[in-house]
Formats: sequence, C-alpha cells, structure tokens
Amino acid sequence: MASSGIAYPDRFYAAAAYAGFGAGAPSTAAISRFQNDVALLLYGLHQQATVGPCNVPKPRAWSPVEQSKWTSWHGLGSMPSAEAMRLFVKILEEEDPGWYSRIPEFINPQPVVDIEMHKPKEEPDIVPALTNGTGTSSIPEPKTISENGSSVETQDKVVILEGLSTVSAHEEWTALSVSGQRPKPRYEHGATVLQDKMYIFGGNHNGRYLSDLQVLDLKSLTWSKVDAKLQAGTSDSAKTAQVSPCAGHSLISCGNKFFSVAGHTKDPSDSITVKEFDPHTCTWSIVKTYGKPPVSRGGQSVTLVGTTLVVFGGEDAKRCLLNDLHILDLETMTWDDVDAM
Repeated sequence: MASSGIAYPDRFYAAAAYAGFGAGAPSTAAISRFQNDVALLLYGLHQQATVGPCNVPKPRAWSPVEQSKWTSWHGLGSMPSAEAMRLFVKILEEEDPGWYSRIPEFINPQPVVDIEMHKPKEEPDIVPALTNGTGTSSIPEPKTISENGSSVETQDKVVILEGLSTVSAHEEWTALSVSGQRPKPRYEHGATVLQDKMYIFGGNHNGRYLSDLQVLDLKSLTWSKVDAKLQAGTSDSAKTAQVSPCAGHSLISCGNKFFSVAGHTKDPSDSITVKEFDPHTCTWSIVKTYGKPPVSRGGQSVTLVGTTLVVFGGEDAKRCLLNDLHILDLETMTWDDVDAM
C-alpha cells in the first residue's frame, strides 16, 4: 500500500488531513471529493478515532447534515480507537489508492474534536435529491467494510449529501407546518388522496367510533372539516341523515370519488357495507351490490386493481381473524369470492 511506510497513528493523521479533517489538511483536499455514504462513514470513523464512542445526544434541531453525522458516528458503538483508525485508512485507500503520493509534504496534524462540513454560501429553499445521471433519485446503499475477518456495516443514512453541500432528507419523518383546525387524534381510520387532497374518515378516538370527514389540502397544507350527509334515499329527510360512526374501514379512491369499504360499527350488519362519497355534492350514499357479499368485518386489506376492489381478511364482529378473499366489480357492483390457496 502507498502509505505502508508510515506507522500509526501518524498514518491515520496523514490520511485524515488528506480527506479534509484536521488543521493540516491541504486547501484542495475536501471531504466532498468522496461519495456521500463514504464521506459520512469517514466522518464517523474520524470521530471514533479522535474522540471515542459517541456520547453526545442526538441533535434536536432540524439539521439533516448534523443528524446524519451523528448517526454515522453513533452507529460505530464502542469500536476501539485503533480499529477506527485502521478502517479509516482502509476506506480511504479503497476509494483513492494513490492518496499518499498526492500529499506534497507530510505535516503531522493534531486531531480535532469535530469538523464543520462544507456548506453552500446560500441555503436553497428546496434542496434537490442526488441523482444517478438519469434524472432519478438514488439512495446510497449501506457500505460494509471488513478488517481482520470482522465486518462493520454503516447504518442506513437518513440524508443524502451531494458534495456535502446540498441535502435531501430520506427515511426520516418530518413534522409539517399545517394550518386550520386539526382533527382529533385517532386510529383505525380510513385515509385516501383524491385531487391533491387527503381525506380522513371515521376512526377510533379513546374507544369511541367517529363519523367525521376531514380533509387536508396538500397544496396549502390546510385542514378543514367536510359537512357530509348520508343520502339514503330520494326524500329530503333521508338526505340529511348522519353517517354511522365506524372504525377499521378502508378508504379507496376511484376516478373522482372514493369508497368506504366495511369497518366496525356500534350496530354491525351481517355483511360488508360499501359507501360512496361524492366530493362535489359532499354526500355519502350506500352502494347497492349484487351477488353474495362478504361477512361484515374491520381491519381488512382492500386494494383497487383496475375496476375491481380486492378485499382480504380482517376481523369479524366477534374479533375473529379472517383469511377469505373477495372481489367487487365496480362496473357491475357484483361480489365474487375467490377460492385462493
């Protein structure tokens, strides 16, 4: 190897200086020369070698760069400092075999506690994701390195860094700033997206079934409640009927409407109930189906395949698990059960 003539720890400090760590790094040597996953792993190993195991708390502020740096370092656990030094040099030599020959003069740099990763002069409002040259986003795979028969795998990265200057978050939840009256917290509700709006119907709140219909405008991120009625017939009184509270149902968009399929109610029926919602009239209507409908249930899986709804499993009114498979043809509104093996 090119750097085999230097003993540790000087060999590590020379490699760190070349990679962009430490006060003795050449001005042209920046860690941004490496791919994103490699750069983060080098950072974590450098911290492990010079500081030790990560005992600092995870950054609370929303800074993807700092959080990814912390994740890379923290993922090394209690790796000894000497091993971190060897792995640092090993990775550098794999990525840039001739690194040592490009250092004009070796000056033993002192280790540093932390580094400031290169940041752009201006922070963009919307940060582009790293692309693979074809216009599609690409996420670096975890990098596995081996030393003396043992292997160390980096944790999944929560961010992608392009030259450590532009950042795009991945695999991490981010709280959005929304306006309007937020719906009650709930579970076992139905949710679907239709025409840039997300609709949430019903659900379970502290053991009580809900019947409200809430909508989040995905463009303005504004919540609002839909004053929806049930159209059970043609009379005026029927049009003002209230929708029964339910939970464990499925909300499926199709065309310019969506369906609510099955679900648990206070007074369950013998078979599955299918309701259709028209966002233009803000009305629910009970769909008349044909054939033999499945038994009533909640917590089932419902998938739209072409013009058919595929319903699988769930729990019946007595909370017994089901594993039957049924299909509802939306053109004829006819049920058909499938004898699946």
